[in-house]
Amino acid sequence: MEDKRIIELFWQRQERAIAAAKEKYGAYCTVIACNILGSYEDIEECLSDTWLRAWESIPPQRPDNLRAFLARITRNLAFSQWRQRNAEKRGGGELPLILDELSEVVSGHTDVEKTVEQKELAAAIEGFLDTLPERTRRIFVCRYWYADPVREIARVHGMKENAVSMQLSRTREKLRNYLTERGFEI
Repeated sequence: MEDKRIIELFWQRQERAIAAAKEKYGAYCTVIACNILGSYEDIEECLSDTWLRAWESIPPQRPDNLRAFLARITRNLAFSQWRQRNAEKRGGGELPLILDELSEVVSGHTDVEKTVEQKELAAAIEGFLDTLPERTRRIFVCRYWYADPVREIARVHGMKENAVSMQLSRTREKLRNYLTERGFEI
């Protein structure tokens, strides 16, 4: 079913919209949740919340890109769920490593939130991503948006893990410089 038709079903408040969205994007959202959460029960809960959030959000929103809209909901819910689960301890796995890598560039502390509006920071990061070669951008997004493991990124792009890690390190440094030049406090 076409995305426009699925969105129209949401606007008409027909429950078939959820089934159609699950059928078309369920596997995609599962991969996103799995990369962040890892636990089957947590993934199921996250996906269930994703469909509920989509139902509550459409209307009033009418997303231009349903795939990206659902991915953003899933990702945000998964990160929120992960933070709650790990509030008192840092667990193993990929997410703590990813957050540590990015903390070198963009602090998660309230200092950044007080200094810069989230929309301005997001726009600056989008602008930075537009300056990158396509392959570099894909690798960066796979790691820091989808939380893909370095070994999986290396496999998909036909690279060695060390090469991917080095490219990510260089890209983070470029991002740091890009944001600093635009007045963001790092």
